[in-house]
Amino acid sequence: MLSAFVNSLKIPDLRTRIFYTFWMIFLCRILAAIPAPGVNRGALSEWFNRRADGGIASMFNMFTGGALEQFAVAALGIMPYISASIILQLATAVVPTLQKLQREGEVGKQKITQYTRYLTLLLCLVQSYLLMNAFSNPQALGLSEAIFQNTLGTRFLIVITMTTAAMLLVWMGEQISDKGVGNGVSLIITISIISQLPQAIRTMWSMFTTKVNFPGWDSGPRGILKYLVDLLLQNGDQPAVWSPFHLIALLLFFFIVTAGTVMLTMGVRKVPVTHAKRVVGRKVYGGQNTHFPLRVNYAGVMPIIFAQALLMFPQPFFQNVLYKKFQWQWAADVGSYFGMETKTYMLVYIAMLLFFTFFWVATQFNPIQIADQLKKDGGYIPGIRPGKSTADFLDRTMTRLTTAGAICLTFLAILPMILNSKFNIPFVVAQFFGGTSLLIIVGVMLDTMRQIESHLLNRHYDGFLRKGKGTGTQRKRKSKS
Repeated sequence: MLSAFVNSLKIPDLRTRIFYTFWMIFLCRILAAIPAPGVNRGALSEWFNRRADGGIASMFNMFTGGALEQFAVAALGIMPYISASIILQLATAVVPTLQKLQREGEVGKQKITQYTRYLTLLLCLVQSYLLMNAFSNPQALGLSEAIFQNTLGTRFLIVITMTTAAMLLVWMGEQISDKGVGNGVSLIITISIISQLPQAIRTMWSMFTTKVNFPGWDSGPRGILKYLVDLLLQNGDQPAVWSPFHLIALLLFFFIVTAGTVMLTMGVRKVPVTHAKRVVGRKVYGGQNTHFPLRVNYAGVMPIIFAQALLMFPQPFFQNVLYKKFQWQWAADVGSYFGMETKTYMLVYIAMLLFFTFFWVATQFNPIQIADQLKKDGGYIPGIRPGKSTADFLDRTMTRLTTAGAICLTFLAILPMILNSKFNIPFVVAQFFGGTSLLIIVGVMLDTMRQIESHLLNRHYDGFLRKGKGTGTQRKRKSKS
């Protein structure tokens, strides 16, 4: 694998693409560090330090790479573009005009991309205004001083600055996709999440740097075993002292969860497909056996994004709107059930994850269209009649795969919440043990490695997992001989 990284720098075109990607990512991180005009960063840091508990603000700050904590010009991140893309992708399944554009090939794709940019601009304006309003009242936030001057000029300047920075991030993402390596928008989100890793490592280091006295060392193996059992039976309470045993268990658990995430991301069911022979003139087409891959986690990270986006609203709506305006006690009680640490939130979250997983597959996977396309191409699944029988088989198989994938995805999504609420592991550390963060990082990195590997294999170098036809040095030796 290390030789593949070295070989990727030997190919001029691939080397240029890699350096261009790094340069664009560097510019994105600069945007996340430049504060918006007129912002009091001290007051903002004070508010974030009090709310580093895995709430909505911490989760949004994670996706922006810490830009929200700085109230930077890129505080919106790339999320408005992601939201616009999801909205249009779902609308394509139900709006006939968008369906027609999707069938028009490259021209229709460019038109949908243009609509996505317009919708992104609208969402940026709305979200920047709402974000500014949320931080405009220091008394409501429990701060002694304002985060920024609440004047019309300052408001206008902040909205325009954040909208411009968000659209600039969209442009950078498209440039990375065109001239760099990997999907630009996905890479920007991934780098934003990874930028929180140093803070997670510092927090984790502080957990284990306290001097530890190990009871039981003097009483032999029985005392040590009793100490380990006591550690495991703490009923979710934070240990008085984090010991090296906790660190080893945590690191081992991280590798297991990461391996499971890779398996969930790459897991496919290969449905065999046989193409019948066709004779056109003197040429014979078809007659080969291939397979049609059905992904276990077909919905990817979309169900988690949908569920988290919807569950952001109930608590602020009931407590900050209904209770504060009408003084309805029942509204405050209902809002308290939707805190991220409550069992109600977790149960609703699990139900929404399962629902959106099947919803996404139902809107994006069309077994009838796939069966018709196989029939037109002269292909069929062995033992299954073409047409409706093939569509029913694909639908039944995909439903079973989606059920297994939804269960694994749900467990992975709630894992950081369990670690944070039951074991008191700080959210900045727990977020890397599953959920959206780990799924995005694993999925994007695997996709980027596949693209780099395709460049290597096309030039006969060894890839990360597969072997090429020979390295550049071997080809030079053969040409000299």
